[in-house]
Amino acid sequence: MTTPHHNPNRLERQLNRLSDVPAFARTFFRGVVMHRAVPFTGTAGLDFLEMTVRRVEIGIRNEKKVQNHIGGIHASAMNLLAETATGMVVGMNVRDDCTPLAKELKMAFKKRATGALRAVATLSDAQRAAMQASDKGEVTVSVTVTDEAGVNPVECEFVWAWIPSGPRKS
Repeated sequence: MTTPHHNPNRLERQLNRLSDVPAFARTFFRGVVMHRAVPFTGTAGLDFLEMTVRRVEIGIRNEKKVQNHIGGIHASAMNLLAETATGMVVGMNVRDDCTPLAKELKMAFKKRATGALRAVATLSDAQRAAMQASDKGEVTVSVTVTDEAGVNPVECEFVWAWIPSGPRKS
């Protein structure tokens, strides 16, 4: 979805090409695109459920490859899930002449997770506008992680920066 003053960036344009794919297969092909861009997300088995410029939702199944010693999703996999959701919503908004970089994360473990997890990251219109207006800045991205029981096992906050792409100046 675009607004009248919104110019889709490279990532958004690539994902928009999937609109011609039948709806039942779109999530699969979105995952193929994202796993090629960030191979580790494929290794962990992240599912890219929804990706818009305002909201990204990503899931992870409770499978052996991402489990901890008590059969739940490992803390590192929870972090990957939340970091990927926030990074993708930033990636959908950063200008083509800029590169997004994770700057800071806070993660507090509150409850034992049950089953699969979903992370939903969002940006406000003001945050999106700031990313379009400048080639350098930072944004705190809201993300909610929920398990199959509807519980939020972790509370997270991610700060993302964006800087000009290309060679660094001395």
